[in-house]
Amino acid sequence: MNPEHQLQQIETWCNKFVGFVKVSMADGATGWGQVSTYHSDITCQVLHRQVAPWIIGRETSDLDDLLDRVTEIEHKFPGSYLRRALAGVDTAIWDMRGRRAQKSVCELLGGQNGPLRVYASSMRRDIKPAQEADRILKLREKHGFDAFKFRVGAECGRNQDEWPGRTEAIVPTIRQAVGDDMTLLVDANSCYEPQRAIEIGQLLEDQGIAHFEEPCPYWKPKQTKQVRDALSIDVTGGEQDCDLGWWEYVLELGAVDIAQPDICYIGGISRALRVAKMADIRNLPVTPHCANLSLVTLFTAHYLKALPNAGKYLEFSIEDQSYYPWQQDLFANDPYTITDGQITVSDEPGWGIEINPTWLESASYQISDGSDATEYVG
Repeated sequence: MNPEHQLQQIETWCNKFVGFVKVSMADGATGWGQVSTYHSDITCQVLHRQVAPWIIGRETSDLDDLLDRVTEIEHKFPGSYLRRALAGVDTAIWDMRGRRAQKSVCELLGGQNGPLRVYASSMRRDIKPAQEADRILKLREKHGFDAFKFRVGAECGRNQDEWPGRTEAIVPTIRQAVGDDMTLLVDANSCYEPQRAIEIGQLLEDQGIAHFEEPCPYWKPKQTKQVRDALSIDVTGGEQDCDLGWWEYVLELGAVDIAQPDICYIGGISRALRVAKMADIRNLPVTPHCANLSLVTLFTAHYLKALPNAGKYLEFSIEDQSYYPWQQDLFANDPYTITDGQITVSDEPGWGIEINPTWLESASYQISDGSDATEYVG
């Protein structure tokens, strides 16, 4: 076995919100990745218990096959946690490959480094319409954003708004405040049944909104298709979908105009590339979900720069430490500078990032090195 491709050990550093992963190969090469945010301590436990035993000492040159083998062995656990754990290994291996080749992950994927348009993404529903409009105007002045996404309805709201009338107020308020030149997107986070989603969609169309995300419960794609069929606005979704077979079904059904996988939810770059190919076959663009400033937004920037069917922009959270206190002090260097509404994907090897050593010192540590690995028949 070629030591360049043999995975020797996996280390994790985590708290409840963030989990970083380091892989080491038999020849000494290393790389850094990240499991998905939120309950990352549980995800790291899944990684060491249900992923590491099947990949320590294995070949990583065919990463798709290796990740598929894990999902097959762990077939009784088809849900999100396993995929969130796979993402940590996958993204660390891509970083290792980039460091070894002295190329960015973007370049390894066939893309070109450089600027990438972003849209400013609000996560808040507790904010009044006028305050949200004021916030985006200030951010546009400071960073040059020309696209903005805000929230409508209530999350999994069963047709209810965050408070009565908020959606009907915020949509025209923001459009009037920013004018016609800014692209506006909205996210309903699985709020509506089809009839109500179509009513809201017509309001969005009247106000020139470009993108209606997850209008219906994401687990009911036939409802989303009803909404897509009834409206001219782009209906989008897919952030929660982590099973590749389910993705095939949703796209074949024609439920969405734009595919939105989340790299850390779906299991990493390699599996997200497979979704992009499914979408490309159907002439659909990909605008991934990446709703915080951990490594997921950086992963997504490299991914988008390499896709032939990349969407128009990268999601970029505008929420700071007051909303996401766990985002603070993750990195020794800042990858998230926005200038004229664009981020720059650097030409540094791998992800081009260094994890803050002080953060690592404060995190819970665990290692898998094959000493407790379980054999399987390959």
